[in-house]
Amino acid sequence: MFNSIRLGKMRHMMNWIHILRTGNSLQGVPLGWASRWLLITRACVFSMTILSACIGGLLAAMTGAFDAFAFALVVLGLVLAHASNNMVNDYFDMKNGVDTAGYPRVAYAPHPILSNLVGVRGLWTAIIVCNLIDLGIALWLSVSKGWGVLGFAIVGLAVSVFYVAPPLKLKHRGLGEAAIFFIWGPLMITGTFYAMGGSLLGPIWLASIPYGIAVAAVVMGKHIDKVEKDRERGVGTLPVVLGERGGRHLMLGLILFFYAGVAALVALRIFPWPALLVLLSVPRGLRVARVLTLSVPATPAEAFGIARDAIPRDLREQYDPARGGNTFPIWPLWFVVWGVWWVRRAGALLAIGLAATLAIPRFFGGFF
Repeated sequence: MFNSIRLGKMRHMMNWIHILRTGNSLQGVPLGWASRWLLITRACVFSMTILSACIGGLLAAMTGAFDAFAFALVVLGLVLAHASNNMVNDYFDMKNGVDTAGYPRVAYAPHPILSNLVGVRGLWTAIIVCNLIDLGIALWLSVSKGWGVLGFAIVGLAVSVFYVAPPLKLKHRGLGEAAIFFIWGPLMITGTFYAMGGSLLGPIWLASIPYGIAVAAVVMGKHIDKVEKDRERGVGTLPVVLGERGGRHLMLGLILFFYAGVAALVALRIFPWPALLVLLSVPRGLRVARVLTLSVPATPAEAFGIARDAIPRDLREQYDPARGGNTFPIWPLWFVVWGVWWVRRAGALLAIGLAATLAIPRFFGGFF
């Protein structure tokens, strides 16, 4: 009996990990409440938010302003804000007739409502709870660190909601990619820095740009993947405005700008030179650049063949079509998957470079 209980817990934990890696549940594993909410909130992309917070926190630590408890609150608040944003987007895209049975959002991962994971009332309850917790965190940090924290929170909430919600619908007007850059760069990184030290030094705004650009490149990839469906539905993302070819060129340009931006900030002594560890991610960047020149695979099996060497071994064995594997998750997404594969490495290396500066400050030099 105890062995069966232990086995059941292990299966649920393995499912959590699988959802965080692929955005999909393991086949044959019953959905517990934790797995269900990891799917509903699209927790597989929270790593990008955590990296934004880490970069802001590490930059604050270089000025001697780091506060561990405040940082923990910031990370929690940003993750909940990201979760709320994902749920709001799914609701309004469904309500506006964008998310339907033939749309990629419904195909690559379970949709909260259309896949019957939760009802509309339950979804909005979760959205409200996330935002109430965030309000409490913002008020506490505002009192203890400065009222600017509340300003960051309000601006972030507004941009996040109106990303798809009327009347602005930023994504529909070719402004979604810029909104993503603004949220994951200046708002999250500079906001975290402010919440640590209660000040807004000029260079921190510049320091927030490269990683914000990197996250925008990922979203650009997602919008390229959906360009035809978005055009049919009147969703004016930049790839719809520029055309698929223009979108591919812009995604490549954003990746190049990330590296150029980090190098420029090192030259200006805003970033310490260990930030150049991001150059170790160049092979991944080149791989993405190569993929951007190729035709989109027509089938999951073709996609698997192209991406085979980039897929972790355990997932490769599980989803290899030559071995009769299961349907490959996240299909029909393509360019965004490569973008996430790249940004996780590039962002992590930037954070590691900043952390190395803290570990041996005399050798690496300071910040600002």
